[in-house]
Amino acid sequence: MSAGLTERRQSILKLVIQEFVESATPVASETLVRKYRLNVSPATVRNELAALEDLGYLTHMHTSAGRLPTDAGYRFFVENLMERTSLSLPEQRMIRHQFYQVRGELDQWIQLAGAVLARTAQNASVVTPPRTAERLRFRHLELIAIHETVALAVLVFHGGIVRQQTFSLDAVRSPDDLRRCAARLSDLLADLTLSGVEELVAREDQQAQPCFGDFERSVLEIIVRSMQTFEEQAQEQIYSDGLIEMLSQPEFIPALAREDAERSVERMRRALEILKSGRGLGPLIPQALASNGVQVIIGGENSDDEMREYSVVLARYGVDRAVVGVLGIIGPTRMAYPRSISTVRYISSLMSDLLAELYNAENRAPDSPGA
Repeated sequence: MSAGLTERRQSILKLVIQEFVESATPVASETLVRKYRLNVSPATVRNELAALEDLGYLTHMHTSAGRLPTDAGYRFFVENLMERTSLSLPEQRMIRHQFYQVRGELDQWIQLAGAVLARTAQNASVVTPPRTAERLRFRHLELIAIHETVALAVLVFHGGIVRQQTFSLDAVRSPDDLRRCAARLSDLLADLTLSGVEELVAREDQQAQPCFGDFERSVLEIIVRSMQTFEEQAQEQIYSDGLIEMLSQPEFIPALAREDAERSVERMRRALEILKSGRGLGPLIPQALASNGVQVIIGGENSDDEMREYSVVLARYGVDRAVVGVLGIIGPTRMAYPRSISTVRYISSLMSDLLAELYNAENRAPDSPGA
């Protein structure tokens, strides 16, 4: 227990946070006594509120106003006072059913995860696509003729990642020609990272007698460009959802006073910028990838000044040492932390289960039991 935080003060701090999260208005001693039927007088509660403010867990906006939590107050609540709840079984069944309706569709899982997080926690959500824990590794290539002079390259990578690219043919090529080229390159590039493919191309450039024809070389260039683009995008790609849910929070609804309205509009602008560009979230992603469990970053604990009025709840998902990503919730520091944490924990666990099934199915040998 922190110095000065008696059992009664902890109880009152918990009630203040719960009330403030629910009402979004500063909490007065009379409200606590009346609503929660405390067996002490409002004067006694005021004294305890003052003590909690001196300890740095509460603050107030005006002399006669009620109290509201500080970042330190929220942190103590999250680590010591809040109840560790789980989503209800009906909610879990409903969410799991939604995901299994799009079984095997990784892009749809990512979008669905963002939508479910936002709707369940009533704040904005962020999801990064899963990446191979090491680097992107080539698995298989298919070449499909879609016109006499146009073909489709389907690039399959480990971890269920698929990229498609149309390209012009230098001459009319039969389906058998395309299949032979795809099979040869699939064998040569199997399990190679981008650097491995680039090294193979560099060795080819140095040989007096090239082993690739012009067409194979053009397909190789498509593969290299696709892998380069994926690597670059994966460093910064963050999907978001729930803008409407977050902007529906009282913090973003202009009040009557002009200064309050201007402050609300500025908060909206920052929220839009954060979700659009990922600014402020980028440094948190590597931390979440390197951590176990749910990570909670509250207000001023964020290193970016733009994030000081927000809290972020993040968790890693995926298959360790194979494919991993990050998902979570972002919203004002006045957040329903138990609900947000339980939602992030459940969705990350569900996404991990789904990716494990996909990854294991992809890597199961054809002659293994059950294949």
